[in-house]
Amino acid sequence: MRIELLHIDECPNTVRAQERLEEALTILGRSDLPVHMRLLTSASDTTDTGFAGSPTITIDGADIFPTGTAANDLACRVYPTPNGLAGLPILNQITEALKNHGI
Repeated sequence: MRIELLHIDECPNTVRAQERLEEALTILGRSDLPVHMRLLTSASDTTDTGFAGSPTITIDGADIFPTGTAANDLACRVYPTPNGLAGLPILNQITEALKNHGI
């Protein structure tokens, strides 16, 4: 199982997304699973990655928030959250998405 955080250079949400993802893994008792950071620097880097804007969290290449539309543009992503649209999901959303993907 490979967990990746796909992001673009200078994405303002990368660090917080990584922190929330690692915290969600800890909550689920899976802090042993590494988070692989993957910087995308060109449109060709997005091919077959599941990238739907920065940041995108994937497990074995599949976006854990499948409502995102695959993108080949190096752009930011917006997530629906209980508090409105945001640049990254809240901790509970990440935890639930990981559970739904077998973690």
